[in-house]
Amino acid sequence: MPQLAVLDHDTVLAAVSPAAAIEVTREAFLHHHRGEWVMPAKVYLQSPPYGDFRAMPARGGELALLKWITSFPGNPAHGLPTVSGVVCLSSTTTGVPLAILDARAVTALRTGAVAAVAARALAPVGARTVGIVGCGLHGAWTGRCMAAAGYDDGVCFDPRTEAAAALAAELGGWAVGDLPAALACDVVCCVTPGAAVVLQRGDLRPGQHLNMLGADGSGKAEASVEAVVACELYCDEWAQASHGGELTGAVEAGLVTREQVTTLGAVLAGDAPGRSGPAATTLFDSTGLAIQDLAVAAAALRAAQAGEVAAGVVSL
Repeated sequence: MPQLAVLDHDTVLAAVSPAAAIEVTREAFLHHHRGEWVMPAKVYLQSPPYGDFRAMPARGGELALLKWITSFPGNPAHGLPTVSGVVCLSSTTTGVPLAILDARAVTALRTGAVAAVAARALAPVGARTVGIVGCGLHGAWTGRCMAAAGYDDGVCFDPRTEAAAALAAELGGWAVGDLPAALACDVVCCVTPGAAVVLQRGDLRPGQHLNMLGADGSGKAEASVEAVVACELYCDEWAQASHGGELTGAVEAGLVTREQVTTLGAVLAGDAPGRSGPAATTLFDSTGLAIQDLAVAAAALRAAQAGEVAAGVVSL
């Protein structure tokens, strides 16, 4: 068996810059929309009452991926991360495993990157301010990616004021604010655990774009159903979004149908329009796709193979 490259959390984040993550994520959506990259459905394995495991496969180009990742909400009380796991990359020509990567880092990068990709495609021309609601690991990388995409002014909100202050200071020029201040920005990125609604119908503004990034499983929601149905709707992938994303509540209530939701890949490819006009309020439901993980993990592996970062090595 050949040797496997091992990229830990810090190595993955050093290997792929926010700008690079944005570019490869955009390309991944185009590959998937054109049918060049394939992605079977995400599989959930419950571990009650603690959390769940998720298996996410994808294939594209010369690589196949399997991400084995968790969501265990009670872990922080024990000094452990809510999300943990591994990504395995294999050759599509031989099936041989090539690399193992930290899944938390890959997930954080692709979550932040897709927020920037969606904002560039769906936010109105001239949108500048960004509200980050939730400044944990994924919220921080969302802020970094939005800054890399040219958004240089924003408001950071988190119930843990120290987390919001740290992110605002790092981004420079951003402010710490309360929830209404963050929700009043041109682009709003909600990156909470999805356990409670943070966005109501009355919070919406004409010309606003919303990235809903936290509701990635059954029973989770960051926006009220009334807020969702008041927006022009977009998603990463209909099957996931309609059954375990921000759209789920509205779909189950019979208020949103497949015909009312446009996929981001279709917009990026020019096969579907973006926002209808400058006064529209757009909402992008991100549930997290394995093709995004593949794009970021492949970029990290290329950096390691080029000697740009030092990866570990193991032999099975």
